[in-house]
Amino acid sequence: MRKSVENLATSKITGGRRHPLRIRRKYETDRYPNEPNTGAQITITRRVRGNNYKTALKSIDFVNLSTGDAKVKKTKILKVLDNATNNDYKRRGIITKGAILETEEGKCKVVSKPGQNGIVNAILLKE
Repeated sequence: MRKSVENLATSKITGGRRHPLRIRRKYETDRYPNEPNTGAQITITRRVRGNNYKTALKSIDFVNLSTGDAKVKKTKILKVLDNATNNDYKRRGIITKGAILETEEGKCKVVSKPGQNGIVNAILLKE
C-alpha cells in the first residue's frame, strides 16, 4: 500500500519515467483500515504522529446508549442494520460513525468513531 508523493510515480506524456525529488514521509504512508464488528471486545493500541496513541476496537458487543433524558445505558448490540458509509460495510456488519445498530433497547445511531476512539457511543432513534 504505497502512496505516491505528489503523484510523481506516473509516467511523462512522452512515456518517460518520473523520479520523485524526495522519499515518502512516515505520515504520508497509508495503513490498513480498522474495521470493528460485533463480538467479544478486542482493542488494540497503536502509536500515531506526535508520539500519541490511538485505542482502536477490533470487535465489541456493547454500546453506550444515550436515551435522550441525560441518561446513558450500556446495552448489548444485536446486529448492524445499516451503514451509510459503504454497502460492503453494511453486508459485513462493520461499525463506523453513522451506522444504525439494533440493540436490546431499540434502534440507535453511532456518534463516536470506534476505529479511532476505542468506544462505541450511540443515541437512541425515535420510531
